[in-house]
Amino acid sequence: MNAHRGSAVLSTATFKLQPAATGMSENHRLRLFSGSANVQLSQEVARYLGMDLGPMIRKRFADGEVYVQIQESIRGCDVYLIQPSCHPVNDNLMELLIMIDACRRASARQVTAVIPYYGYARADRKTAGRESITAKLVANLITQAGANRILAMDLHSAQIQGYFDIPLDHVYGSPVILDYLVSKQLEDIVVVSPDVGGVARARAFAKKLNEAPLAIIDKRRQTHNIAEVMNLIGDVKGKTAVLVDDMIDTGGTIAEGAKLLRQEGARQVYACATHAVFSPPAVERLSSGLFEEVIVTNTIPLKEEDRFPQLVVLSVANLLGETIWRIHEDTSVSSMFR
Repeated sequence: MNAHRGSAVLSTATFKLQPAATGMSENHRLRLFSGSANVQLSQEVARYLGMDLGPMIRKRFADGEVYVQIQESIRGCDVYLIQPSCHPVNDNLMELLIMIDACRRASARQVTAVIPYYGYARADRKTAGRESITAKLVANLITQAGANRILAMDLHSAQIQGYFDIPLDHVYGSPVILDYLVSKQLEDIVVVSPDVGGVARARAFAKKLNEAPLAIIDKRRQTHNIAEVMNLIGDVKGKTAVLVDDMIDTGGTIAEGAKLLRQEGARQVYACATHAVFSPPAVERLSSGLFEEVIVTNTIPLKEEDRFPQLVVLSVANLLGETIWRIHEDTSVSSMFR
């Protein structure tokens, strides 16, 4: 793979379309629309599928209200709406709900919400009294808006799939990241989970990297977005440590983890995450020299000021496009990850 530091690159991960894909937008009545949150990713998905994004008017009134109008007939069509609920989270989530409602009222046969990044996912259970479980609340909103199916990538926790009473296909960005790491031919790799909750994710990642050894960072969170690293379980001395997480928000957890790995003698440290949320001061922490590379995907669009030399951005467009095609053709999605 020709990876460009600090800029987006296309993944070399390939997923072959079936021959029937030719002209499918007409023959199979599949329609693809994009919200405003990540138009570039939507365009890449459309190119993979060999079709154009559907025409749609998106605008905001003076008071901030969102207006959506589909500009072609979708009666009886299978519609796929691509919209991550990233920053500004509330605006993008509301736009997705309005898009779903517009398609449902336009008599679409089936509406699938393609959500590369599912916001409000961190509050997935009650950890204290009088808290809201926002992951479930958002699931209810999307379902009540009229979505028939969900396609999501790397949910913050697996149980969120059970919050939906409609079919949900859960896919992973790890194949794209794994392809990139394999192309680098790194030696003496140890996969590191930045917290106990991410052990299952890290273990699956290590298995795909030729059964690489696993290490775990034991941390205690003092408050939201502030983490304190306590201990390292496993051996990283003289090895290439690969930190694996689903998202990087403020970068506190993964930066503190990298400091500990350096103290424990890791020769190199790489950070891998599907979702680059990058809330301040994430860029400052990630570009401080702790990492050889910070590898993320383009589920969330990055502003130019959030790029830095160690950053590598990989595209998940092919993976999402292939998943959409398989859902539409009623073929297996899970087989993509075996």
